[in-house]
Amino acid sequence: MNVNIKVILFLSVILISSAAFAQTDSTEYKHFRFGGYGEILFQRMNYGADRYKDPSGAPRENRAYISIPRTIFALDYKFRDDIVLSTEIEFEYGGTGTAMELEYDEAGEYEMEVEKGGEVALEQFHITKRFASWFNIRAGHFIVPVGLTNAHHEPIFFFGATRPEGEMTILPCTWHETGLSVLGTYKGLKYEVMIVNGLDPNGFSSSNWIQGGKQGIFETAVMTSPAYAGRLEYTPVKGLRLGVSGYYNKTAKNASIPQKTAGIDATVSIGSVDLQYQSKNAVVRANFVYGHLTDALRLSQINRNISKATQFARTPIAENALTYAFEAGYNVLSFFRSKQKLMPFVRYEYYNSAEKVPAGMSEMPINKRTVFTVGASYALLSNLLLKADYNIRRLDNDNFNRENTFGIAVAYTGWFIRK
Repeated sequence: MNVNIKVILFLSVILISSAAFAQTDSTEYKHFRFGGYGEILFQRMNYGADRYKDPSGAPRENRAYISIPRTIFALDYKFRDDIVLSTEIEFEYGGTGTAMELEYDEAGEYEMEVEKGGEVALEQFHITKRFASWFNIRAGHFIVPVGLTNAHHEPIFFFGATRPEGEMTILPCTWHETGLSVLGTYKGLKYEVMIVNGLDPNGFSSSNWIQGGKQGIFETAVMTSPAYAGRLEYTPVKGLRLGVSGYYNKTAKNASIPQKTAGIDATVSIGSVDLQYQSKNAVVRANFVYGHLTDALRLSQINRNISKATQFARTPIAENALTYAFEAGYNVLSFFRSKQKLMPFVRYEYYNSAEKVPAGMSEMPINKRTVFTVGASYALLSNLLLKADYNIRRLDNDNFNRENTFGIAVAYTGWFIRK
């Protein structure tokens, strides 16, 4: 089936499903509910794929892509009112298959590898026992809500054709792990604390910091050294939400071959704060994420000698990574008293996967990136959006070539059936 037919069929499913969801405003259900979210994405770039081959950065090249980055189907089922099973299955880029992919790295090398053309992943699978609104216990596979995007990752909860670059670059996104959590709400407070399987430090890299450390290339996840994470949200007034989250994991014992990382901790510590203000016609969001890795120099030396068969990057890893962003939009159709919503927006991001390198390691200025984005979001329905944007990426204050991207996306989320 060619791409155009797939896109048309998929868009039809979206429209039918979203229309069904729009028939009811209630999010409650008696026995089960079925829904999901997804995106269709078109992008055109003015730069080449290999950023590292030329000292000036990515070469000038016009290229375009169309894809279905993710389609998620979700099912919640009540065994009884206080015991709930929740599942989410994610299809990335059309599911599974095989594809040839060019992998570029900082040394200017590339490899032609046979990889999965897509992915089917169990994004969530957990059982929640409810004791009270302020105290619940959850066991299984669930979201690690570190950062604004992980905590609110559905595509109608951010502007732009794609997720914000900074968090998506230095953190796993969407980040989901297996373990145990305690969560609840009390008046304007919402909290969650958890213990989950940790990261594999062999997957860390210069361009994506700890993102590649999310386990998944092997059949089981190592939990020799568990990770601890938590998030607290506070709504002091209507429309304003404040969030703080954190993560801690001594990753060395979770390595693919832990004998090679003996003698170091490779501890990952992450702190994040974020806010959102939303009124009838305006939305403002901001976030800040800072991460620290111990033993970065020694880990970089270890990873350099890892087998190519793992498909890990084998590049240097920085001590610190940083991202912060701000975005704001306003519904201009409100000036015409229209019930429809057209929301132009602006977004500014700074992120650096090598904000600080350890003594003895060369600086990696190409990883210092700022992105300015302008665009608009049109609500076909409250849960079905057409989004377009244009972003300008500057690397190390224009010491490398700029990278500009134009994107269009259709995004939806909703519960289609409730019984």
